Amino acid sequence: MIDPRVTKLAELLCDHSTRLSPDDNVLIHAFDVPNEAVAEVVRVAQSRGSRTVVRIESEIVRRTNFLGMSEDNAALIADIEAHEMERMTAYISIRGSNNVSTLNDVPQETQAMWQRVYATPVVFDRRIPNTKWVALRWPNGSMAQMASMSTPAFEDFYFKVCTMDYSKMSAACDPLEDLMNRTDRVRLVSPGTDIAFSIKGIGCKPCVGLRNIPDGECFSCPVRDSVNGVIEFNTVSLYQGTEFKGIRYEMKDGKIIDASAGDNTQKLNEILDTDEGARYIGEFAIGFNPYILHPMKDTLFDEKIAGSFHFTPGNAYPPPGGNGNKSAIHWDTVMIQRADYGGGEIWFDDVLIRKDGLFTLPELQALNPEQLG
Repeated sequence: MIDPRVTKLAELLCDHSTRLSPDDNVLIHAFDVPNEAVAEVVRVAQSRGSRTVVRIESEIVRRTNFLGMSEDNAALIADIEAHEMERMTAYISIRGSNNVSTLNDVPQETQAMWQRVYATPVVFDRRIPNTKWVALRWPNGSMAQMASMSTPAFEDFYFKVCTMDYSKMSAACDPLEDLMNRTDRVRLVSPGTDIAFSIKGIGCKPCVGLRNIPDGECFSCPVRDSVNGVIEFNTVSLYQGTEFKGIRYEMKDGKIIDASAGDNTQKLNEILDTDEGARYIGEFAIGFNPYILHPMKDTLFDEKIAGSFHFTPGNAYPPPGGNGNKSAIHWDTVMIQRADYGGGEIWFDDVLIRKDGLFTLPELQALNPEQLG
């Protein structure tokens, strides 16, 4: 018998996130997810009248493919999947991973080539702008370990977070969307961080369960050449199979001119040298999911932490919320500003809007955890 929590999640993906109908062709793309769960998403999607295409993959198989991957091979895969995406109106990505470091020994030049040859034409040029898409992780023992929880406790946490009341979140986010659309200058201040930039004319996008599950952020993007200052992140960031600690950027006129991350400084700079756009910022977002309080080295969760923001070297999403920056990477890196993580402030046009992780303006306080949760 299927777990009723899985059915509830499948209904959320098909009804709220992608709003499937008989007009839709939906690709359901699963990595290391139990077949029963994939089958339930397929069943619910078909019950809405949609035509379903299913691809089931494995990170272990992908690693082997990457280790022998040529650029011609990557281009072949990109050509096939780009054609497939042209036929899709919706995309549901469900990813599990028994080992978050599975791709750690894939050479950096191979991963950079894959991002350039595959991700740009398939993901950034077709999937993101042209489909109703949603991405999520699947709970397993590895994720529970990353979160320092037992597997049953993590599963309870996972389904509570993923199936929260996103309509309530959407209403609470409306004033923040309005404010960000009217804002010019942003200043972020935290221990080791003092950075300023403009978001004037960029626009913003509230994220309330339509593209990521779990969700809970509102994103915009700096005017490309407007970022100046220093930012030092206080969470561990897992990217391309490697953990980066103490990431610090010095920025001038929009560009990262100095980057460090302790023992992984060289690898950090190799990633930032993927292409010209990788050293410019493609996203600035404020996180406010009331149930996610601590990092677990999983971006889809960490970037939604209550009292956080994230700053993203690399590709910018299409407007609203993007500045036109193009890159093969998109690296959401998280700073938590709650008092228990050292505190911090966000200023919009010289007005304090959030202090120590709590919104200070009356119209934004519905986004604080005690009201949103």
